[in-house]
Amino acid sequence: MTAVSEDRNGDDRLIRESGIEARVAAIIIPVLGAIGYRLVRVRMTAQEGATLQIMAERPDGSMTVEDCEEVSRALSPVLDVEDPIDTAYQLEISSPGIDRPLVRTTDFAAAEGHLVKIETAVLLDGRKRFRGFVVESDGETVTIEPETAEEEGDEDVLFGIPFEAIAEARLVLTDELVRDALKQDKEERRERKRNRRPSASERAAQRSAKQNATEPAGDEPPGSHAEGE
Repeated sequence: MTAVSEDRNGDDRLIRESGIEARVAAIIIPVLGAIGYRLVRVRMTAQEGATLQIMAERPDGSMTVEDCEEVSRALSPVLDVEDPIDTAYQLEISSPGIDRPLVRTTDFAAAEGHLVKIETAVLLDGRKRFRGFVVESDGETVTIEPETAEEEGDEDVLFGIPFEAIAEARLVLTDELVRDALKQDKEERRERKRNRRPSASERAAQRSAKQNATEPAGDEPPGSHAEGE
């Protein structure tokens, strides 16, 4: 994967694919956008012969099992028609997961305070692999504090890593990350429940419609009816 700027497809990811994975990404990004999702990552693996793994999410970062099924239904026919892969393969749609890949500036901003692993495409300070806590991020750089800084008594050591140098980055699964993810999931469930609940005005309109439907027509007293002679 390489770090690049946004293109005509509206792909705002910093870290993208190359080769056949890039061809797949170019095909599916517009389809995902049309149904309210965005691409996180495309990866071809040799799992069970050949597997095309597509990681996607909603703009708010959520992704349910039902969402995965919807994305699969939308992408399968498009991939069959475009046929970017010249061999048989299985399609696998998944969510980013808790220890998600970081591919957008917003991902790095949301990861502040959490432990991450970053691999760069070029040597920085004589190394390509970094592991530490995200201190801050801006439009060009993510700053991390090495995980071992406190143990080594050198808490002033920080690494500024340019986004354009990053080949791969992801969150590290920790107890704190799990707690934050569970808290966010709980809040999202509450929000979805609130959104499904009718508003006060909608409930009033429903009551009014129900009352009108049960009231007798005209001036006839309740229970009266016309009888023929």
